[in-house]
Amino acid sequence: MAASHPPEPKLAPGGEAPTGAGEQEAQGRLEDLIVITGYSGAGKSTVMNAFEDAGYFCVDNLPPEMIRSLVDLFLHGGSKVRRAAVVSDVRGGAYFEALLSVLEDLRARGIAFRLLFLEASEQALVTRYKETRRRHPLARGGSVGAGVAAERALLAQLRERADVVIDTTGLSVAALRERIAEELLPRGPQGRLAVTFMSFGYKHGPPRDEDLAFDVRFLPNPHYDPELRELTGLDRAVREHIARDGRLAELYERLHPLLDFLLAQYVSEGKSHLLIAIGCTGGRHRSVAIAEDLARRYGDCSALAVGIFHRDIEKPAAGS
Repeated sequence: MAASHPPEPKLAPGGEAPTGAGEQEAQGRLEDLIVITGYSGAGKSTVMNAFEDAGYFCVDNLPPEMIRSLVDLFLHGGSKVRRAAVVSDVRGGAYFEALLSVLEDLRARGIAFRLLFLEASEQALVTRYKETRRRHPLARGGSVGAGVAAERALLAQLRERADVVIDTTGLSVAALRERIAEELLPRGPQGRLAVTFMSFGYKHGPPRDEDLAFDVRFLPNPHYDPELRELTGLDRAVREHIARDGRLAELYERLHPLLDFLLAQYVSEGKSHLLIAIGCTGGRHRSVAIAEDLARRYGDCSALAVGIFHRDIEKPAAGS
């Protein structure tokens, strides 16, 4: 089959809000600074991943006093950081109490930033901690409820001063990422859709948080060829084996137009991240080869930032 190339998705019109001249001068190259805080278990890690996927320079669990130093680095003439997001929360212990004064100092210096506060109901937070079996940073005697109550009192003033407050109670990971994209991430030609092609094996469990998933277990399985079993989809012999009966070509004849259409629509609506999962039995042969093919095909598209992740490629070969 002749190689084809995906069309360049057209970005929707729009852009970031203009910045005042004085403020822009104070900011240097730094266009957007997000400070993230809130209750433990409210989804800060998910939010940080969303900003990282959108191209932000991200730092997690940063003591407040170090925010000043980091911002000074961002404002240095040699800095190339244009967008940054930092998380500061009660994991910082006694140092965290300084966050409010640090933020007030940044505003006094004319440094524009947005404070994002994440919260959730007490029941939701307790349930999440029970599911993960992690200890709440403020829990006394192991009581998650006591930790949640102490944290609410400690963060009350920060919540009042937040620019954006998001209640994550009942929100799925995908829904929370969508809220972040809608309320905080830039739209327009400066942002690219981050597309990750992930290979996985069904025998190791289904993927989590995928947007699209394709099952390719119908293709010829190299696992049953002793000479190919210990190889992976990164090897040419494996790729040739998968393509031997023509069904791979037939798959691409249908899959490429579908992805061309979907990716253009996602770029147009301003979506920030897309996870496309390709699954076979063991996650070492067929899914790896196809994920690699798709990443190469879409890697040159200027509207996309393409990444690839092979979840199970290092696991023992067993019916892959």
